[in-house]
Amino acid sequence: MAKKKNLSAYDKEKVPEASGMRIGIVVSDWNSDTTGALLEGAVHTLQSQGINAENDIIIERVPGSFELPQAAALMIQSCPVDAVICLGCLIQGETRHFEFIAQAVAKGCMDLSINTLTPVIFGVLTTDTHKQAQDRAGGKHGNKGDEAAITAIRMIAAKKRLKSDENIK
Repeated sequence: MAKKKNLSAYDKEKVPEASGMRIGIVVSDWNSDTTGALLEGAVHTLQSQGINAENDIIIERVPGSFELPQAAALMIQSCPVDAVICLGCLIQGETRHFEFIAQAVAKGCMDLSINTLTPVIFGVLTTDTHKQAQDRAGGKHGNKGDEAAITAIRMIAAKKRLKSDENIK
C-alpha cells in the first residue's frame, strides 16, 4: 500500500459553515520554527473557512507543550471561545522525558475537553526527528495546524447539533 502523502487533505463538503465561531489557539514556543508553521496553517485554514481572524481567533503563546492544557483551561475560563486548539511539537530525545510530556499533554487536553464540554484539539506533533516535524508542519505531509483547525470547526458544529437535539438534555 502506498503511503499517503498529504495527511492534511480533507473533504470540503464535510466542513460546516464556520463564520461566527470563536476559536482560541494556544501555541508552544518550544521548537518555534515548527510551531510557528502549525500556527500559520491553523489561522489560514480558519480564515479560509470564514472565521474573522481579528475578532474571532485568540492566540496565546506558552513556553512549552507541557503548559498547553493549563493555558487552554485558562482560555476557556476567561474568554468566550467555542473551541481551543493546542499546538506544540515534541521531538524524541535520548531520555524518557518525551514520553512523560506527550502523555501528560494528551491526557490534559482530553480531560479538559471532557470536563468543560469545550472541544480542546490536540494539534501536538510527536515525532522522532526535527525533519519529521517539519514534514508535518507545512512540508510533504501537510500541516497538522490545518487538520487541527478543521477538527475544531467540525467539533463545534457537532456540539451545536447534539445540544440542539430534543432528546439530549
